[in-house]
Amino acid sequence: MYHSRWKNSHREAGLTYGDRLYKNNIIINFKSYLTKEKIDYAEQVFDIYNEYYPEIIEEIKGFAEGQHTDFKIVFAFLVTMYIFTYNNYCSMLALTNKNCLVFARNSDFLVDIKKVSDSTFYKLNSNFSFIGNTTAMIQIEDGINEKGLACGLTFVYPTVKNYGFNAGFLIRYILEKCETTQQAVDFLNKVPIGSSQNIIIIDRFRNLAVAELNSSHKTIKINEANAVYRTNHFIEQTMLKYKYLGEDDVFSHLRYKTLNSQNYTGFNLSDIFELLKGKNGFICQYDKTKKFDTIWSSIFDIKNKVIYRCEGNPKQKKFIIDKRLKFSF
Repeated sequence: MYHSRWKNSHREAGLTYGDRLYKNNIIINFKSYLTKEKIDYAEQVFDIYNEYYPEIIEEIKGFAEGQHTDFKIVFAFLVTMYIFTYNNYCSMLALTNKNCLVFARNSDFLVDIKKVSDSTFYKLNSNFSFIGNTTAMIQIEDGINEKGLACGLTFVYPTVKNYGFNAGFLIRYILEKCETTQQAVDFLNKVPIGSSQNIIIIDRFRNLAVAELNSSHKTIKINEANAVYRTNHFIEQTMLKYKYLGEDDVFSHLRYKTLNSQNYTGFNLSDIFELLKGKNGFICQYDKTKKFDTIWSSIFDIKNKVIYRCEGNPKQKKFIIDKRLKFSF
């Protein structure tokens, strides 16, 4: 897992990272991942990203310049993720009780992606600093910012898609721009959505939200439970008409059953670790011959301002403490 650092302006951060890769002879052939449909889609969503998040456009332009390639190609590669791809399997939960205030997530993916996954540290000139973990540069899949707001996503197989933000940029925006769960919910309510995903958000004030989102509908609940959890399918009645009818070959329902069977009232931090390690039921015990696995686990202990990460399957690898982020609350 890489540990990249992004600093200064968005444009400078993107340029520095793209240039560093280029000088290390890591030159990504973005065009090979694209089709005419993806390029056309990116052209249609450019104005949406530019309206809601113009800084990210500058960061992608800087990155493309550092890679000595065309911005439009890089932009198309990034904004079509989660919309035209279907291979991201994750479990997440957030919990607030008398013992802890925690967001936790297992990121499950194709094993081949493990070597290019990244735990990023963003400290830009404006907005909030944050630690974010991802399988793709510039977008984020789980993280926590300096104000103690943590969030993450689980991908849902799309049965509909349209023009709007994808899952990775939704999480990136929330970590960079939002201090509270309510601010994040306000953003999710107003921004057009392109992909299908679940998102969980929790802040230092113990406000907790779970959102099930696609391009046709948004179901967002805030402070309706002290523990919320999601895997790779929709749960809310209003979202069941978008159910994926294919085989659940990523064990989404089995992992959800494990999360749903816990008594979270007395849970403490140690219980969270045990849960992610698969000690309480199926959560990460994948058949290695299937070529996918848990490639990292995150635990954000908001109460004690500690970030834990396991780079690999937590059943076999140890959690380490990440001290890069300086909290400001």
